[in-house]
Amino acid sequence: MDIIEPLGRQNQTSVTEFVLLGFSVDPKKKSLLFALGLLVYLLTLVGNLAIITLIQIDQCLQTPMYFLLGNLSFIEICYTSTTAPKVLWDLLLGDRTISFVGCALQLYFFVTLGGTECVLLLAMAYDRYAAICHPLRYTLLMSQEICWGLLACSWALGNFNSLVNTALVFSLNFCHSNEIDHFFCDIPPLLQFSCSDTSVSRLVTFNFSGGNMIVAFRLILLSYILIVSSVLKTHTAQGRIKAFSTCVSHLTVVSIFYGTLMYTYIRPSSSHSMEQDRLVAVLYAIITPMLNPLIYSLRNKEVQGAVQRALSKYRG
Repeated sequence: MDIIEPLGRQNQTSVTEFVLLGFSVDPKKKSLLFALGLLVYLLTLVGNLAIITLIQIDQCLQTPMYFLLGNLSFIEICYTSTTAPKVLWDLLLGDRTISFVGCALQLYFFVTLGGTECVLLLAMAYDRYAAICHPLRYTLLMSQEICWGLLACSWALGNFNSLVNTALVFSLNFCHSNEIDHFFCDIPPLLQFSCSDTSVSRLVTFNFSGGNMIVAFRLILLSYILIVSSVLKTHTAQGRIKAFSTCVSHLTVVSIFYGTLMYTYIRPSSSHSMEQDRLVAVLYAIITPMLNPLIYSLRNKEVQGAVQRALSKYRG
């Protein structure tokens, strides 16, 4: 049986850097892929920064719902920035190497931000539950102190989950190869080519991290079951449409984000395919952060109104 040695002893003598194999594409198509990736990254930055700016400057958006949405946009910017710049650098210059420390930091920040977003989406579901099911007590249930408490809990749980996973993964030995069959340092590909016993790391990822993810997802579903039950008691059709319209955007984001994460991290290791994992990772690491501002703005009349007011001030 292999011995899992402490971080910093075996790892540093056997592997000092990793090679990210990335995408298997024709070298002639790398320029096109780089241009497309750069466009997506810039759209992600512009879209999420626009949401944050609107929330800061428009008084009508100074509510708990948009406080959480602004923080979600900030997380999305950081989340995609942990992977996209390195991918673009690799496509542009062909430098696929990443240092041992750099890989560990990338994994830590990526898992931290992903875990934080999971809990923050739950906090946003609670906000909708409080607004629709208990409108008279909404200001009490979503006071400024509670909003900051929910945000602090999101970051604390995300950091704790990431510390545990990063410490376990990088206490393993990587002595057979230094090639990571992925475009960034993620848990499944690192576990796949480790020459140590990875059973503990897989158990923690599946039970601890996956369990937290499932619990948060079930609580979100429960909140929306209660919301639907409350909305159906609304006597007017206009009231029902207004209530449901405030939830559609959030449900869309939850479905995409949680669906792709569960597919990647909760499946049994025997069913993992690196080709499929790379494609799914593109969705939750790069595409979803770009789509979120569009999802929240296209179907949200309050955000659309804020955009119009901002444009009128600029023109005036």
